[in-house]
Order: sequence, then C-alpha cells, then structure tokens
Amino acid sequence: MSKVLIITGLSGAGISSSLKVLEDLGYEVFDNFPLEFIDGLIEKEPNKPIAIGIDSRTRNFSPNNILEKSAALNASLIYIDCDETVLQKRFTETRRKHPLAKDRPVADGIKKEKSLLKLLKSKAALVLDTSDLSIHDLRHVLEGHFSLSDTARFTVSLMSFGFRNGVPREADIVMDVRFLRNPHWDEDIRHLNGTDKEIGKYIDNDENFVPFIENFKNLIEPLLPRYNHEGKSYLTIAIGCTGGKHRSVYTIETLHKWLKECGVTTFKKHRDLKS
Repeated sequence: MSKVLIITGLSGAGISSSLKVLEDLGYEVFDNFPLEFIDGLIEKEPNKPIAIGIDSRTRNFSPNNILEKSAALNASLIYIDCDETVLQKRFTETRRKHPLAKDRPVADGIKKEKSLLKLLKSKAALVLDTSDLSIHDLRHVLEGHFSLSDTARFTVSLMSFGFRNGVPREADIVMDVRFLRNPHWDEDIRHLNGTDKEIGKYIDNDENFVPFIENFKNLIEPLLPRYNHEGKSYLTIAIGCTGGKHRSVYTIETLHKWLKECGVTTFKKHRDLKS
C-alpha cells in the first residue's frame, strides 16, 4: 500500500501550503478530495505516496468519517493548527471570508470550525501549529517528518512552552525547568522575556542552571546520531516552565546556539511567548 497522509485543520492555517511542500517532496497531492473516492485513487497508484487535503469545505465532511478512513488506510493524520489572532489577521489581510462564518465575523467562523475539528486535533498523529512558522520553517518540519529521501538530514526542533497551557503533543523529549529561579518575581525584569540579555543574565546567575544545561547537553549529544541511525529524521525537544516566557525560552535559546555550533540542523519556536 502507498504511503498516505491526510492533511486537515483550520481554514487559513496552512493546509494548502503544507500540500505544496509535500508535493515538492515527491507526494502526489489532492486538495479537498472527497473521502468516498480515496480508495479508488489509491488502487490506481498503489505504490505512490499520496497527500490528501481535507477541510470543512470538503463535500460530506465529517470528523468521524475522516478518522475511520484514516484507520482503514493506515494513513497518518496531520492537523494544521494556528492561533486565533493570527488567523483573524490572515483573513483580514487577504480579505477572504471564512467558510463557516457566512455573514458573521471571521472570529465566529474560527470558533465554530475549532469546535467542529476538536476530535480530529485530539486524534492526529501530528499537530502542527503554524502561528509563528515561516514557509521555510514549515518545509523543515514536514521534510523532517515525511521526507521520502533516504538521505534526509536529521533535524532537531526546539520548543519552549508554558505548562499552564499544556505539554506539546508533538514533543519527543520534554524537560521541566521550573526548578530554576523565576524572573517573574523580579518586578524590574518580569516584563522582559528569555530572549533579552537581562533575563539571560538572571538565569545564568542561578547556581543550578549551568550544571543542568551541561548535563542535558551530555544526555542528548550521544542520542542524536543514534536516532538518525535508527531512521528517525526529526526530533522535537520541548522545554517547559510555568508560563513559557522566561526560563524555558532562555534554555531553548542556549540549546539552539549550541546545536548550531555542533553542526546540527535545528530551528526553534517559542510557543507561548506571546501570551
């Protein structure tokens, strides 16, 4: 059976952009393809990798039917997500109407669609948040997960997050840095974030930080070639603190610099920095 990817998610989040990337990677791509025709499509191309985009505009759209079809085909379900504020901005800039908003504000359509797709998001093999991703970053993520090449480069994705907003489902390795002193309690610098020098200096001065970061480097450094050897081309490391603004952000910045110096293909994302 061919390798099948089913791409779904929020309108405006980047389903079409994801399909274009996958097409460049060698997948045969179909957008808004009716579920009832998928079996016939695969029968015609039994050995060809296929990526199928399905969203709320697709005829006879049903989350339950998509899950059943994904299971029957042993397909990977990919959910493309995005922050509501970013989505509203995208619709405003392009002057597009949200497909579920009709004559109501875009925000109403986004909320309605998020509710409709909640089940799909919870069952997806990969939830990809494009809020802060450039098209270049999007390509890195999709290539890392779904490249058809035997020589694909091993890529490490680094993500900071706040535990108050939940642990990222896509993370392979999760580390909690809430044991470090929290800059939030220093009124002079709490308004800053982990990319600012003052926050970095504050965390560096914590006697627990240097031993932790060196031990963590020593932990993951020998693992990277092993992951690559075993055929895993993409690794996500998530570092969390309470709000995802100070300690986790600085830790990710530190690891990102180190991995680049080691020659590892990597990119970073601060999931909750805006909040």
